[in-house]
Amino acid sequence: MTDRPSFVFIMADDLGYADLGCYGARADTTPWIDRMAAEGLRFTDGYSNSPVCSPTRFALMTGRYQYRYRGAHDEPIGGAARGRADLGLPPELPTLPSILRDAGYRTALAGKWHLGYPPHFHPLKSGYQEFFGPLGGGIDYFSHCDRAGVHDLYENADEVRRTGYVTDLITDAAVAFIGRRRADEPFLLSVHYTAPHWPWETREDEAESRRIGAAIHHVDGGSVAIYQKMLHHMDEGIGRILAALAARGIDGNTLVVFTSDNGGERYSDTWPLVGKKMDLLEGGIRVPYVVRWPAVVPARSVTRQVAITMDWVATFFDAAGVAPHPDHPLDGTSLLPVLRDPAAATPRELFWRMKHRGQRAVRSGEWKYYAQDGNEFLYDLSRDARERADLKRRFPEKFDGLRARYEAWEATMPGIAPDARVSLVYANADMASPTN
Repeated sequence: MTDRPSFVFIMADDLGYADLGCYGARADTTPWIDRMAAEGLRFTDGYSNSPVCSPTRFALMTGRYQYRYRGAHDEPIGGAARGRADLGLPPELPTLPSILRDAGYRTALAGKWHLGYPPHFHPLKSGYQEFFGPLGGGIDYFSHCDRAGVHDLYENADEVRRTGYVTDLITDAAVAFIGRRRADEPFLLSVHYTAPHWPWETREDEAESRRIGAAIHHVDGGSVAIYQKMLHHMDEGIGRILAALAARGIDGNTLVVFTSDNGGERYSDTWPLVGKKMDLLEGGIRVPYVVRWPAVVPARSVTRQVAITMDWVATFFDAAGVAPHPDHPLDGTSLLPVLRDPAAATPRELFWRMKHRGQRAVRSGEWKYYAQDGNEFLYDLSRDARERADLKRRFPEKFDGLRARYEAWEATMPGIAPDARVSLVYANADMASPTN
């Protein structure tokens, strides 16, 4: 069927809510993403499923709360998971790419996997037919090695050696995949950049990378200027992807989504939000959503629809006319009505939890319940996006109701695995705590 849309899902790594020009960035670093917003739809209240990497990717692959799966209890999966059969996305699970593949879509991942290591886990085991990128988390942009010095760049099932800046190599793989497609062959292309995740290196920093050595030895250094240049490199790649779609004459009926796996880190801009990666404060989980689909989405539109990463699975299935697996009902909700009519927002209730500092959160309408280190708060996000005014004493019934809603939801989820790990790289960083 030639009328079925294709899908390009572009995910940045550790991007801040206000890092894009279309979200108020103070530097002109993302002209192509900004152009996407001008030609399509921007969400003001989009969320990631987690404030840390691999748990969000579980939700993106399954369309379900990541807490249902043991591998997603680690915050995030680290290199020590190599060889473990319990820390990854089980191949038997139906996924976004596997269901679309079975419905006649060609599927590919260009970029970061971070959902477990071979021999137990791999993109090709979970529905992708083509793969190029790293299997783990952050890698050096030139040596393509992780923090332990392990080389981590693969093409399909094989380790490959490539020369070049990894942001550009991911873009090259995405553009090549588009170039091989027939006009009547719908596809799902996941483009999961490692940018702007540390180490903070631009295209001009290859000599510095060699001086430090193959491994990522630390996450120090960097600057706002370097970070912004990394964003610009990624944005240029997105421009190349959009141009490739246009060159094939398929951009009109291709749904392109840009977002981030979680909130920003050290050099990110999250204004006006507080909190960053590892936080269930808004700066750790509210992320940009920019959508371009000329055949359906009206240009220069904005929606206040509350949405979360796993909603894109339901949305793509809805747009493709395929059903989820009946034994694995989706927790996400299709956003297709909002893509067609950005004013058609409906109320949502979303839940989060973290092992790190015992965090938990609920967003219900404009209200948010948040807990951290045994302290509990109530915020009205419509008036207080910075989460400064704790209203639990002023609205005790609302507070008690949201806490009860959280507890009822948590009772439906497996408990956090006792041996679940929290990455010390992030857990030791300064965390933005409520001051009230």
